[in-house]
Amino acid sequence: MTDETKSTVDLSGLFAHAESGARDEVPGLVRTIMILLMRGEPITLEEIETSSRLALETVRESLKAWKDTEYDDEGRLVGLGLTLRPTEHRFLIEGRELYTWCALDTLIFPGILGVRAEVKSTCHATGSPIQFEVGPEGVRRLAPESAMVSLVVPGDMASIRSSFCRQVHFFASQEAARTWLGEHPGGSVVSVAEAQRMGLALAKVRFTASTRCC
Repeated sequence: MTDETKSTVDLSGLFAHAESGARDEVPGLVRTIMILLMRGEPITLEEIETSSRLALETVRESLKAWKDTEYDDEGRLVGLGLTLRPTEHRFLIEGRELYTWCALDTLIFPGILGVRAEVKSTCHATGSPIQFEVGPEGVRRLAPESAMVSLVVPGDMASIRSSFCRQVHFFASQEAARTWLGEHPGGSVVSVAEAQRMGLALAKVRFTASTRCC
């Protein structure tokens, strides 16, 4: 299989995982958490309880099931897809510096949250800068225009950061992604526009019935 073929491989497995993973989740909870995180400060379980209108025990049990949730030393939540802890994907909203767990997150969160963000990331292979603006309506000012996004089908949906996010990167071009493709036979590389299209479709599957995201 050539690299060009891999860039357009069928990723329907992503949708199968999204549909199966949505069955036992609490509708609205993760979107509520991300909206709170957009303030740029750690959030308590009590704040989540109030904003989500869910019982505290429901919030606590749901968060236990999501293995990658990040907390600070005081037990406050600081990351769930959107995070206060630095990653290679800076996600700037109204001057507030946030981060995301993976490249795809930067493309789908604006549509989920109804915001416009400035994204500053790097090519996973070369370290060269990748920047753009993104909102619910799409991506603008992408530089370089040849930028691509790597994708894999996740294994453990309860540990989405480990099984998915850590392999979902930006690359400056398909050529820059050649080594990654060789090391990940089941992976694919698609354009930023295609990644956003697929990401929004995945979000529609996951966020119609639930709002847990990677």
